[in-house]
Amino acid sequence: MPGGRLTQQERQQIASGLADGLAYAEIARRLDRPTSTITREVMRNGGPVAYRADLAHRATERRAHRRRQAAPRGRQSPPQTQTHGRDPEAVREYEETFTTLFMQQGLPKMTARVLTCLFTTDAGSLTASELVQRLQVSPASVSKSVAFLESQGLLRRERDDERRRERYVVDNDVWYQSTMAAARSSAQLAEVARQGVGILGPDTPAAARLENIARFTDFIGETIARAAEQAREVLFTGTETVPEGTAEPASDR
Repeated sequence: MPGGRLTQQERQQIASGLADGLAYAEIARRLDRPTSTITREVMRNGGPVAYRADLAHRATERRAHRRRQAAPRGRQSPPQTQTHGRDPEAVREYEETFTTLFMQQGLPKMTARVLTCLFTTDAGSLTASELVQRLQVSPASVSKSVAFLESQGLLRRERDDERRRERYVVDNDVWYQSTMAAARSSAQLAEVARQGVGILGPDTPAAARLENIARFTDFIGETIARAAEQAREVLFTGTETVPEGTAEPASDR
């Protein structure tokens, strides 16, 4: 499978594939590239509807040029790329893949970048100023993204008494709580759908549709909540304490 950056010809093939309605996996297969490469390329350059090969190629060249210009200034890479023998370029590519995934799930680009940054830092928490420094964006952009992520239960705030500033945290409990929030959201959708059954009339096609939606989302929400409760132990299991080949988790809660 070839590596390296996409060529302009490959981008033209991507554009043709999108125009023909091909899935990312099929386009990737034809180019002998990972599906994640195609997904990231399309999502960072306008999405499947607005993707243009020439514009995407020029945008990539501009980004590469900016990185080359930034290098002589001696700006340090984020600390997490300098430890444990990590390859900074591989980390950057992985962060782009993670960000693209969040964008596909509906997060705005800046919000996705903030969440990726939090997930991939070893501490699992950062202050606003640290996020600004790592992402090279304005404090207002970080503040807006953090507020949205907090409203969705995807992070929580902690007071750093020593430094007298807030830290934004994405620990194991946050992941559990955000999953439970999704379950509650499904339950709310079911409740509102059932309200429509009475308003629109129980014997109408619209009411039947809403009742089906309510039953479906009820089932999904209950299943998510039950699974989250059953699997919660996994999030709080210290992998370093589990002997190799052992199926029994050791909880460190």
